[in-house]
Amino acid sequence: MGTKRDLVSILDMKEDLVGLLELAASIKNRTKAGEPYEPLRGKSLAMIFEKASTRTRVSFEVGMTQLGGHALFLSPNDLQIGRGETIADTARVLSRYVDGIMYRAFRRENVLELARNASVPVINGLDDKEHPCQVIADLFTILEHRRSFKGLKFAYVGDGNNVCNSLLLGAAIVGMDMTAACPGGYEPDAEILVSARRIAKGRGSKIHVVDDPVAAVQRADVVYTDVWVSMGQEKEKEQREKVFQPYQVNSKLLDDAKKDAVVMHCLPAHRGLEITDEVIDGPQSIVLDQAENRLHAQKAILSRLLAGV
Repeated sequence: MGTKRDLVSILDMKEDLVGLLELAASIKNRTKAGEPYEPLRGKSLAMIFEKASTRTRVSFEVGMTQLGGHALFLSPNDLQIGRGETIADTARVLSRYVDGIMYRAFRRENVLELARNASVPVINGLDDKEHPCQVIADLFTILEHRRSFKGLKFAYVGDGNNVCNSLLLGAAIVGMDMTAACPGGYEPDAEILVSARRIAKGRGSKIHVVDDPVAAVQRADVVYTDVWVSMGQEKEKEQREKVFQPYQVNSKLLDDAKKDAVVMHCLPAHRGLEITDEVIDGPQSIVLDQAENRLHAQKAILSRLLAGV
């Protein structure tokens, strides 16, 4: 396989992102048809979780099993990392046992440190900067529902968090117009925004950041939101809920989007805060397709990185 490939940022997939989405589609079709596809037979994935997880853990674990491999769930309480072993040593040792490491971390620096010291591929299962696996699944879901990214208008409403950062980069790479509506002080990462705009320019699409949710969803094909309070921000809960109140995705806001717009949320959702029951359970919601597609997208990522498919 030659040099190992990591997925720390969605930018690591910049050259073959569309190919990866096509691979996810073909793997999904095989799964639905009941055809076995096991390029990872005999391979193992170590999964380190510093934060709680439903979709990331289950999709990676089930994905590895369906691909013929095996996944090990490791919490910091189970690892010596929780008792002071360095990330570098953990990376080097795990690399002697497993074929890949998935890491859900509080800090981007730790993911980079692990990737630098591991001799096997490292996959970022979420950090404070980005959530690349989520966004690969999101783009796959949009492609399924809309067939093409060309001419699509994508609106993100809410916190300029790790998901928003990866969406900006992902939208730019596939050439989709994106507008993020975030309150002042809660905008996406400035460096990531510069990168996204540079890539978008080369792809003929536009990236905007505004503070008006109504302006963002105007004639949008896709409306996306995420929680206002991410893991680790619990102390800011009251303040954030006040600031973000006007950013709720409800049926009134959806009236400004296209009639056939679809609604996305990466889950878990805080119903009644960033999104209403009426919208998330309504006919425009593709939230469950999006959640399911974490499995198929994860399998594509694993097949590409661990087997060079």
